[in-house]
Amino acid sequence: MRLRSYPGGLTHLRPDGSAQMVDVSGKIESDREATATATLRTTGEVLLLLTAEGLPKGDALAVARIAGILATKRTSDLIPLCHPLPISKVAVDFVLASDSVQLVATVKTNGVTGVEMEALTAVTVAALTVYDMIKAVDKHAVLTDIRVLAKSGGKSGNWAL
Repeated sequence: MRLRSYPGGLTHLRPDGSAQMVDVSGKIESDREATATATLRTTGEVLLLLTAEGLPKGDALAVARIAGILATKRTSDLIPLCHPLPISKVAVDFVLASDSVQLVATVKTNGVTGVEMEALTAVTVAALTVYDMIKAVDKHAVLTDIRVLAKSGGKSGNWAL
């Protein structure tokens, strides 16, 4: 496998090619924010149940919001090379359409590394939670389009889709 050339080398690799956690001790703290999204495709009937809190397992969106927030705080336990971060805010929101739920998670910190992985973890675990809570009424629901929408702060500055 041939790796692309990066200025300064790949920071997650030691000279022998083995993985390492990046040393961020020399980086300057700054306000950082990232927003990620995921889509859960389901049926119109399930969306009616979601909005009416009529699912057999209860209020899926409320439970998913809490699951996403909790997952954010555990990102470094789940992703091996992520640094634990002091999270200052997590928001998990839902946009319901006729055949899907779009989940959006925004995470903020003041720290030395970004929160893209935390936002992705939040939105993914929230989506998995909704899936778990609707699977009894829709075994064909699909999770899709998990991605970072935007990030701000740090040396690389702002970025958005």
